[in-house]
Amino acid sequence: MSNRAIGALVVVAALVLLAWSSLFVIQQTERGVMLRFGRVVESNLQPGLHFKIPLVNKVRKFDARLMTLDSPTQRFLTLEKKAVMVDAYAKWRVFNAERFYTATSGMKQIADERLSRRLEAGLRDQFGKRTLHEVVSGERDAMVAELTTSLNKMANAELGIEVVDVRIKAIDLPKEVSRSVYERMSTEREREAREHRAKGRELAEGIRADADRQRRVILAEAYREAEETRGDGDARAASIYAEAFSKNPEFYSFTRSLAAYRNSFESKSDVMVLDPKSDFFKYLETPRP
Repeated sequence: MSNRAIGALVVVAALVLLAWSSLFVIQQTERGVMLRFGRVVESNLQPGLHFKIPLVNKVRKFDARLMTLDSPTQRFLTLEKKAVMVDAYAKWRVFNAERFYTATSGMKQIADERLSRRLEAGLRDQFGKRTLHEVVSGERDAMVAELTTSLNKMANAELGIEVVDVRIKAIDLPKEVSRSVYERMSTEREREAREHRAKGRELAEGIRADADRQRRVILAEAYREAEETRGDGDARAASIYAEAFSKNPEFYSFTRSLAAYRNSFESKSDVMVLDPKSDFFKYLETPRP
């Protein structure tokens, strides 16, 4: 191969290499800017195939996907000067590639650092305007929405990024406050328990007294009914005895005397001192017809 052919091949290879180096691609997940000697000449390069002048233009590409800024847990004061420990994070992405490059030199670490300071200031301001109840449950959604709007406006103007969302992962009390709150809650619960026990004892005494009263009433009524029944029985028995006595007084007197003899002489150890001519022994004398 002649020197002329070799030279032609070298020229062709150089042209191919020059053409290849003048082409670049911006992916769908990327944003980019074109620089000329360090100055931005074309901003917000859209996804697709682009051309540049080799050795003159440089291309800086940035990830356009959602980024997460995880803010460290920090201490803030509420409106009533109560301390809370807040753990939050923010979701952001590159919105203006030129502004993002000029503000951060295209470095995510710098963007995170600046956005973190702004997020901390925004959280401090939002918590300082609200009470503990409002930041925990009452106005939490409104606070997050307001913080997202203000932070996005600032970040768009200064950093060229869009803050998509801000979320609070946890709101806790400091350890020393949590301990005192737990002790106060424990004391309050013990007081309520004592009150419930006292009310229970009072109700128990009332129930017991009512049961005793009902018992006495029931026993009195039962005794009254028993006495009435016993009186009716005694009256009927007396009536029967009187009727029987009136029919045959002599036989009735005889049977009564036999019963008296049986009860009196039941035990052999009994001793009775009576006049033999007493009426008690009238049926033991010579039988009468």
